[in-house]
Amino acid sequence: MSGIDWLQELTRAALPHAVLGLLANGEMHGYAMIEVLRSGGFPRTQGGTLYPLLRRLEEQGLVSHVWQHDAAGPGRKQFTITEEGRAELTRAAEAWQQMDDALSRLRTSRQDNP
Repeated sequence: MSGIDWLQELTRAALPHAVLGLLANGEMHGYAMIEVLRSGGFPRTQGGTLYPLLRRLEEQGLVSHVWQHDAAGPGRKQFTITEEGRAELTRAAEAWQQMDDALSRLRTSRQDNP
């Protein structure tokens, strides 16, 4: 019997939070986000995952973009977090902390009461 790929499941759930966290530090284009995410603990991140997520975050009003034109190459979208996105990032961080606390309590209570 094979187990659940917890890393994949948690990565999928955490990716929106991670993207908002990156953008809270400054604007970025998609390729740069992929590189930072891959080196920061999200090694399976690909454009086919990130770009639809960015589109959903934009539809929700959490991020916005502008086209940045470059004489040396093609234009690219530069993404920025919105005020609503900053509020959602705070909400997400609180929810992750609550979940971590709940999991810790469950592990501890089970160990205390075999």
